Amino acid sequence: MKNLLISPRLYTYKDFKSFYDGPIQVTLAKKSLANLQQSYKRLQKQINSGKTIYGVNTGFGKLSQIKIDTKDQKALQLNLVRSHASAIGNPLDAGLVRTILVLKLLTYVKGFSGVRPIIAKKICQFINNDILPVIPEKGSVGASGDLAPLGHLALALIGEGDVFFNGKKVSAKIALKKSNVKPIVLFPKEGLSLINGTQMSTALAIKALIKGETLIQSADIIGALSVENSLASRNVFKKNIHQLKSHPGQIISARNVYKMLRGSKIVDSHISCNKVQDPYSFRCIPHIHGASRDSFVYASKIINNEINSVSDNPLILDNGDIVTSGHFHAEHISQAMDFISIAMSELGAVSERRTHFFMKGIDNLINPFIAKNPGLDSGYMIAHVTATALASENKTLAHPASIDSASTSGGQEDFVSMAPWAGIKLLQIQDNLSNILAIELIVAGAANYFAFKDVQPGQGTELILDLLKSKCSYNKGDRVFSKEIETISNIIKKHELIKIVNQKISVE
Repeated sequence: MKNLLISPRLYTYKDFKSFYDGPIQVTLAKKSLANLQQSYKRLQKQINSGKTIYGVNTGFGKLSQIKIDTKDQKALQLNLVRSHASAIGNPLDAGLVRTILVLKLLTYVKGFSGVRPIIAKKICQFINNDILPVIPEKGSVGASGDLAPLGHLALALIGEGDVFFNGKKVSAKIALKKSNVKPIVLFPKEGLSLINGTQMSTALAIKALIKGETLIQSADIIGALSVENSLASRNVFKKNIHQLKSHPGQIISARNVYKMLRGSKIVDSHISCNKVQDPYSFRCIPHIHGASRDSFVYASKIINNEINSVSDNPLILDNGDIVTSGHFHAEHISQAMDFISIAMSELGAVSERRTHFFMKGIDNLINPFIAKNPGLDSGYMIAHVTATALASENKTLAHPASIDSASTSGGQEDFVSMAPWAGIKLLQIQDNLSNILAIELIVAGAANYFAFKDVQPGQGTELILDLLKSKCSYNKGDRVFSKEIETISNIIKKHELIKIVNQKISVE
């Protein structure tokens, strides 16, 4: 079980990978507790001075001009949490909720939120007992914080709403009682602080980075198998050619494909053919995959920056000043996820084109649609159609969410990021991409089976072909393909394809 120390140090999305494997344990560093206590004292000093502080002794949003009496300030926070728990839709998965809870801690331990240390300790209790608030996925526009989803998180902390506990959905009241965890009573600003922030948006981005890293590497591996069995040239992936361009992703993709095909007698068999050039979808793999790689890396830097940022409002500065800004606005995250959406969509689009190439047949070696008995068998005709449908869907989903906005809160929050939608549709794109890549992999394996199964493949592709032989019934010809696609897609998603190849060569 992963044990994570929560401190003001810098984190990256890779620190969250284990959150999707099961429960985790967290501990607050001494510096974290000191920062929390100091920030709380600064806020209390300002409250005791009688200063007007947004969300502490005022209403919220358009209602911020209304003064709140001292006797009503705890009720203000309670009402805020209850009213903001207005999200709908499917609940976020366990890994996402763990990530949201830890991201909330990472903001607090920097010492600018003014919440009591007990708030951070209570979140730790939830994490360590794997009490995960039921957070519906829809309802946030990614500005003024992910208000509606985080409202459900805060609701669980006060012992209301529902949680997932021991694999079941139960009321928070029951889960807390069984775990001997007391619900929190909110003090001034604490409800506001819990619902403010980009934590849901950033959690979606983190999950997309974890998934995307695997998909990008897998695309190179699968592309290499297609290059080999379409009789495309390996020479176009040579190092000296791609060093003429200054894009790191292009150089890495070219190197991956070249290494995968080392020692391939299939490649050697057509080294003196009369073909001048291969289609773009093959010879431009480094340029297309590489562009997606570089966009991914750029976006990951933005997302890592957000992980390590303070995401709250108002803020209590080191000198005691209380200031309001817009640090809960998720525009950076929204644009970053839109970049990744485009990158993932392009990987799927070019993969579908390579699958299409095989459908035409290759000389006298491979029948149209790679059918075992053309006419009697349809081969992979409709598997390709499925890839086409998914690639088209991705192109629509890749339309940027960040360029949309709708005024909310009576016009006070008049320009929003739509980051949660950017994240939700990005994860859909990635699920589609894993299936598109699975279809290409199965098809390229079928081409090998019918044309080159007795010829030595490359060092990397040999391992993949061994895997395909154990999962795909190529000898049967026409059959139900759905299960095979699902099986191979899951292998891709679970990073197993990369692990298999890395037994012989190192994929970057």
